Amino acid sequence: MRERRGARPARRSPRRMLLRRMCYKAAMTRRTPDARTAAEKAFKAATTKPVEGPAKPPSLPGAKETVSLRIDRDVLDFFQEQGTGWQDRINAALRKAAGKS
Repeated sequence: MRERRGARPARRSPRRMLLRRMCYKAAMTRRTPDARTAAEKAFKAATTKPVEGPAKPPSLPGAKETVSLRIDRDVLDFFQEQGTGWQDRINAALRKAAGKS
């Protein structure tokens, strides 16, 4: 197809024009933070002490806590071979090792 002299370029669709306008506005309003502001923000984030949650209420004397504990298979088998009450036996062995008996 031959171009005519003085011919206008094809019109863009309204959607495309809107998209170009939005991109232009976004590019014009975007601010690049200066190095000092970025450094201060990073320093504050690294040095600010995180907010601690409420204090844990004291447990009742003699109450047991539920915990997850990784024990070697052979140690677990040793305590379970003796039948029910194996968790109490592990607790007693840990008390003895901690010097709390």
